[in-house]
Amino acid sequence: MAIRITDECINCGACEPECPNNAIYEGGIEWAMSDGTSLKGSYTLMDGTSVDAEAKHRPVSNDVYFIVTDKCTECKGFHEEPQCAAVCPVDCCIADEDHVETEEELLAKKAKLHL
Repeated sequence: MAIRITDECINCGACEPECPNNAIYEGGIEWAMSDGTSLKGSYTLMDGTSVDAEAKHRPVSNDVYFIVTDKCTECKGFHEEPQCAAVCPVDCCIADEDHVETEEELLAKKAKLHL
């Protein structure tokens, strides 16, 4: 499952540089699937929507850091544990119960993001 950042986030920014998929953004920042990945051209999101990998999307949150679910792999294939959760001083990086994925699915997502 993906990781999410709760409203308890203090906007310290410790998590952002730790993400190997560049899935974490500061509140209010637009994001793209291509940010920090090797994606180009058309990409199909988890909800089945096809997007241009370089297209900018609205921020998930305007107030606190956020994680783009379609880019989060829980650090599978990079680290033993999600690095955002490991460095968060207030423990606000938690499992996202709304986006449950198997380890195989997370590793497949990693492979798509980093060809």
